[in-house]
Amino acid sequence: MIFITAKFKVLPEHADTWPTITAPFTEATRAEPGNLWFDWSRSLDDPTEYVLVEAFADDEAAGAHVNSAHFKSAQSDLPPHLAETPRIVNFKLDQSNWSDLAELAVNR
Repeated sequence: MIFITAKFKVLPEHADTWPTITAPFTEATRAEPGNLWFDWSRSLDDPTEYVLVEAFADDEAAGAHVNSAHFKSAQSDLPPHLAETPRIVNFKLDQSNWSDLAELAVNR
């Protein structure tokens, strides 16, 4: 699995509408055959920062994503709403889904 986390610093005037701005890109990415998840969260400390957690089944799926028409559109559509270049962490992992957090196991 290719696991990616990216931080997006959005211009203050676009912070509240960022989910709407990114909706077409988000929906198209989630529909990709090799996409495992593509989830946005808003920082509790900084209302202009969004964190994207995404995963792709393999290199082929990740490559198809960055070569897709919707990714190419996002490359031109999203930067005008950003305060700075997004930051990213990208890992290849030998798993295909989330693991349980054993230290906080819920036994009901």
